[in-house]
Amino acid sequence: MRFSRTELILGKDAIERLYQAKVAVFGLGGVGAYVAEALARSGVGGFLLVDDDKVCISNINRQLIALDSTIGKYKVDVMRDRILDIHKNAIVETRKTFYGNPNKHEFDFTGYSYIADAIDTVSSKLTLAEEANRCNVPIISAMGAGNKLDASAFEVADIYKTSVCPLARVMRTELRKRGIKSLKVVYSKEPPLTPEESDEISYKSNAVCPSGVLQKCAVRRQIPGSTAFAPPVAGLIMAGEIVKDIVRGITKN
Repeated sequence: MRFSRTELILGKDAIERLYQAKVAVFGLGGVGAYVAEALARSGVGGFLLVDDDKVCISNINRQLIALDSTIGKYKVDVMRDRILDIHKNAIVETRKTFYGNPNKHEFDFTGYSYIADAIDTVSSKLTLAEEANRCNVPIISAMGAGNKLDASAFEVADIYKTSVCPLARVMRTELRKRGIKSLKVVYSKEPPLTPEESDEISYKSNAVCPSGVLQKCAVRRQIPGSTAFAPPVAGLIMAGEIVKDIVRGITKN
């Protein structure tokens, strides 16, 4: 049996709960792809994958789905195929879109067990948290994983109990304005490093992206540095929290 080793530790009822679960994963980069894969390997039966990006050569240093063979392909398509290669009976829906306030009405979360937020844009993270709260669907959100070196520093906390992380600070302020009293997050207390960008490696002028893809690196004020080990750890921690909550029956806030 494909998930027999998981069943040995979680039990048959837990495996059935996971199979019946539907999880929406927003963002399939260095964090989100690891969330999706770990959930697939845990036996989750339903997925919604949301990302508008295609795989770029600069993703190869850290993103699970980034290979020479996948450069130029939509991340949601690559992740869908990978999930089905792991869990052939899974149902995987994909959306090639950038989630945010303009299109939030196109998403109905009421049928989902959990939402995983691995988006790197504050406005979209806030909209997703608001919609999850409105639909009473549990959500876990990734805070900053870029410019980090200490993979052991990531931990799970409520957003209002976080410290050090600049993204968490902004999120706390904005969530308080919106009356959202709680948000489970994965974050790190490690102070972010300052990337040493040079003209030779600058993605603002030398981005190697698939043809026809908007070079988002070129419009960012600063490109975060990243490693092969920090973002995956954040993603695996998120997946672990989702699995534990689903197994425990915590599928509503």
